[in-house]
Amino acid sequence: MSDLATTDQVLRLLLDGQPRTRAELIELSGLARSTVTGRIEELLAAGLVVPSGEAASTGGRPPARFRFNPTARLVLAADIGATHLSVALTDLTGEILHRSTTPLRIDEGPEVVLAAVARAGLALLREAGRSPADLAGTGVGLPGPVEHSTGRPNHPPIMPGWDSYDVVGRLGRELPGPVLVDNDVNIMALGEHATAYPDVDDLLFVKVATGIGAGMISGGRLHRGAQGAAGDIGHIQILGRTELCRCGNHGCLEAIASATALAAGLEGATTSQDIVDLVRSGNTAATTAVRQAGREIGTVLAAAVSLLNPSLIVLGGSLSQAGDSLLAGIRETVYARSLPLATTGLQVVTTRAAHDAALRGAAILVQQQALAT
Repeated sequence: MSDLATTDQVLRLLLDGQPRTRAELIELSGLARSTVTGRIEELLAAGLVVPSGEAASTGGRPPARFRFNPTARLVLAADIGATHLSVALTDLTGEILHRSTTPLRIDEGPEVVLAAVARAGLALLREAGRSPADLAGTGVGLPGPVEHSTGRPNHPPIMPGWDSYDVVGRLGRELPGPVLVDNDVNIMALGEHATAYPDVDDLLFVKVATGIGAGMISGGRLHRGAQGAAGDIGHIQILGRTELCRCGNHGCLEAIASATALAAGLEGATTSQDIVDLVRSGNTAATTAVRQAGREIGTVLAAAVSLLNPSLIVLGGSLSQAGDSLLAGIRETVYARSLPLATTGLQVVTTRAAHDAALRGAAILVQQQALAT
């Protein structure tokens, strides 16, 4: 195997962490003994596979077992939000080993923000006692539309100076390995799916925070659409509403039900956390506003349920922490407006992965390419 991107049946069979003998790998892969032996030697040399004791003998010398070594290489994962930067080092399974979070505004521009990503990543490597050469790659989530084929932001509403910026090239100058970029909701969907619901094939992850968006897992795989714009539900128009959205259109869901929109109408609130605190303190106006926002979001999600037929809707983002008010409003409308067949067995829940979802998802972007699974 020349590099980590080489498709390898033997490696894929070991990614589940289960130690296996050469004979078991031959049987499971259908490959010739010489091929499996050669692959194991290459994987051992690369550090991706390590010996794992011996299996029970059936006569003669006990056969050696081998297992995947997830720490052979590391992945740098970055979740860039509107007002924060979270960076983590993970192993090749996406398990977070080291992390840091700092306040940072996305509107400071790509040079400032991406320089901070590189600095934070290199600092975490030093903390872990590893070198940049140990990186398998870097995964990045951005709070705006991203053209999947290039990793370039595309007319992002809250990211001045970022449109068509070469994020991959900028980070690639300081960090070895591939740089993979996606919008934040897609990576949150990947992270939630891998962390909490790996056996769910059809999942819709909805982020409600400064903006509103959705990431779709369909048939067990992330669905991005033709250019990477799938799931942009925040800019679906709500019938009869005329509020001006930051995208320039009127009546968008985001202009009505996002944390930004709600804070504008609530005394003492400027951020998502302010709204969450008001709801938790029993503030009636905040609780009523969040419940109604849930109903508005539910109207759009009811259409998504009819179109996509997910078995699970997961609610994430900072506003999802506002107790049951938002969730109750969404459930109320989704179940009322969707046909019974589409809602049979449908669950609408809050995130289990919480703050880890985005970082785990960014790591999975790299893992999927690096290990060619």
